[in-house]
Amino acid sequence: MVGEAATPTVVTSDLEYTTLRAVRWRLLPFLFLLYVVAWIDRSNIGFAALQMNQDLRLSPAAYGFGAGVLALGYALCEVPSTLVLYRVGARRWIARIMITWGILSAATMFVRGPSSLYALRFLLGVAEAGFFPGMIFYLSSWFPSAERARTLSWFLAAIPLSSVVGGPSAGALLGLDGHLGLRGWQWLFLAEGLPAIVLGIVVLLYLPDRPGDARWLSPEASRWLETRLAREQAECRARHRLSLRNALAHPAVWQLGMIYFAGSAATYSMAFWVPQMLRELSGLSDIMIGVVAALPYLAGTVATLLVGSHSDKTGERCLHTSACYVVGAVGIIATALAKSPTFAIFALTIAAVGLFGRNAPFWAMPSAFLAGDAAAGGIALINTLGALGGFSGPYIIGVLKGVTGSVSGGFVVVALLLLVAAWIVARLRRTSALAVWHPVLPAAEMS
Repeated sequence: MVGEAATPTVVTSDLEYTTLRAVRWRLLPFLFLLYVVAWIDRSNIGFAALQMNQDLRLSPAAYGFGAGVLALGYALCEVPSTLVLYRVGARRWIARIMITWGILSAATMFVRGPSSLYALRFLLGVAEAGFFPGMIFYLSSWFPSAERARTLSWFLAAIPLSSVVGGPSAGALLGLDGHLGLRGWQWLFLAEGLPAIVLGIVVLLYLPDRPGDARWLSPEASRWLETRLAREQAECRARHRLSLRNALAHPAVWQLGMIYFAGSAATYSMAFWVPQMLRELSGLSDIMIGVVAALPYLAGTVATLLVGSHSDKTGERCLHTSACYVVGAVGIIATALAKSPTFAIFALTIAAVGLFGRNAPFWAMPSAFLAGDAAAGGIALINTLGALGGFSGPYIIGVLKGVTGSVSGGFVVVALLLLVAAWIVARLRRTSALAVWHPVLPAAEMS
């Protein structure tokens, strides 16, 4: 009798392990690649500015607005685009997003002044709207809640790693200045926009919408995974009973959005202003700035993976996120005080550890109390508010730099936003929607 009772537990455990392992290896590397390309296309203007600002005669405020206006287009279309993805399926909509943003990113090589830069960056944000929240929603449709922060950490590691790859490659592309009559910054936009178009076509051929569509999963494995995920979503709906309308008005969703606003303001400020800051401090060449600027992001990549893994082991999200925001604020303040390139890189490394370490535990929170279209809409709203931070941070720094001649004042403002966000997310531990985490179920309960 003991042997008969033990057998189902072993089989189920093996099925869980092999199924999730197959899903990880099939989906995560590909989704990781897509997000690397997305982040490079979104942030490469920071390196293009080393040549472009002089060519287009952009003031610091005009550049800050042009860099950040992408986020306004993104914010405007984020929620409707994500809801379309929920209705038509990830494969078709992610392909559409990537192809259109790739075309617009490459077309940025043709800008001739502030107005055309603003227009193309705004349209790029419109085209990319829905991509990130769609990805978060998509991953929650494939991975059980107990695996989510760890899974998200591998996906979100694409953000800092894209800068590790993008920095040196941007420097090399800027070095093509004058080839075929194009400036280096034009080569940068062209070469880094084309991969999104190609990968968008690949998405149509490769990406399944749900476990039941995955030919590489056995019928037993796909049935187990869909049953497990459906039960978790049903439990979530029964516990919180949130419709799409309720989710969009939920206080926790808006508080998470404010928290993400601050994080995005800091992250985009680093991406858009650090290359120029390093040039002013060091006088290095474009290629060397690309290499040196990549160093803090290596630490950010490691922090993303370690914090995500520890958050899953403990089942705790709020304090992990809050602590990372404090570390990020300390790093940003130290960056504002930097007078040498060596100290600036050290400070930026601290900032990167906090800003990228917070991502996985933060994005595991919405799916703790949102499911179905409520999750799609809620995640999109949170990311929309974050996109507004992505506009505000770089623009504030540009305005203050135009007045003071330094980025330091803007960085201090961004750091204060991070500290406020750390306080808000710490208080969220008392919120009923976020107080209950999905437990790690014993193997026998997963059958």
